[in-house]
Amino acid sequence: MSSIPETQKAVVFESNGGPLEYKEIAVPKPKSTEILINVKFSGICHTDLHAWKGDWPLPVKLPLVGGHEGAGVVVAIGENVKGWEIGDLAGIKWLNGTCMNCEFCQNSNESNCPNADLSGYTHDGSFQQYATADAVQAAKIPKGTDLAEVAPILCAGVTVYKALKSANLKAGQWVVISGAGGGLGSLCIQYAAAMGYRVISIDGGEEKGEFVKSLGSEAYVDFTKSKDIVADIKKITNGGAHGVINVSVSEKAMSQSCEYVRSRGTVVLVGLPAGAEIKTPVFDAVVRSIAIVGSYVGNRADTTEAIDFFSRGLIKCPIKIVGLSELPPVYEFMEQGKILGRYVVDTSK
Repeated sequence: MSSIPETQKAVVFESNGGPLEYKEIAVPKPKSTEILINVKFSGICHTDLHAWKGDWPLPVKLPLVGGHEGAGVVVAIGENVKGWEIGDLAGIKWLNGTCMNCEFCQNSNESNCPNADLSGYTHDGSFQQYATADAVQAAKIPKGTDLAEVAPILCAGVTVYKALKSANLKAGQWVVISGAGGGLGSLCIQYAAAMGYRVISIDGGEEKGEFVKSLGSEAYVDFTKSKDIVADIKKITNGGAHGVINVSVSEKAMSQSCEYVRSRGTVVLVGLPAGAEIKTPVFDAVVRSIAIVGSYVGNRADTTEAIDFFSRGLIKCPIKIVGLSELPPVYEFMEQGKILGRYVVDTSK
């Protein structure tokens, strides 16, 4: 611990919606079951915006250091930790820690643990140079990995990979990704293509159309120009999508996806617009036997698998690196829907 500084740079907010302050704070000390990670890079997720606003029905820790896509180097290890060594590469995920004793944890559904500790929400996250993580839930990153590129995989990548698994698709079937041009969507396209699915992307604007096709999307529907999205999807797929991954934060888009999914298809909800509800006729849902499922973040096995896709060169996250001190403007870009790909902060700047 002697080489670890006492203070560090971080972005902190004292109240929901309050100033995002880039300032000096103390370096945290790892508990007996935690590791301390020197965070090199951290992805910026739309969830970070919700944490700052405090608009979810789950209170956040205040004051708070946000961030939950941190990639760095292990610099200290708690006395009861096994399986980690100083110098290992490690990732900070949304699930910072879980009880590992409840029925959900015992059945590999750690994300549903009622006592989960959440990075950048109930636990100070990765928008700082040093952060703690539960040793069991921290992600193992292969040596030699580009930490800036792998950072978004730790939340965005794992989240969409889990969502695609939840859709129960077969290779060759159609999957629609709603909100495909953003950080989650751009990764979802690549995972879907790598898993053998045929991809249709929905987003707005010609720039996003070119972008999603470059990532492997077979077709693109521009919601700003389409006169009938449901008809367009049904025409392209000859009857409707077998699965839909809703990563957008549009309540209308989520409900609409129930119309263009084909009989016995699966609509997966991922995006979390505050206060939103999904509406579909019960008669239609029953007669067509569609499934509407929620997909939260993945478990430890999902994380390992998602990172493996990345390590094999099948997934490349389109990133733009900014300094940690430049984080506040990125929140504004997210609010305005101007994010293309994923922003990643370099904690050294």
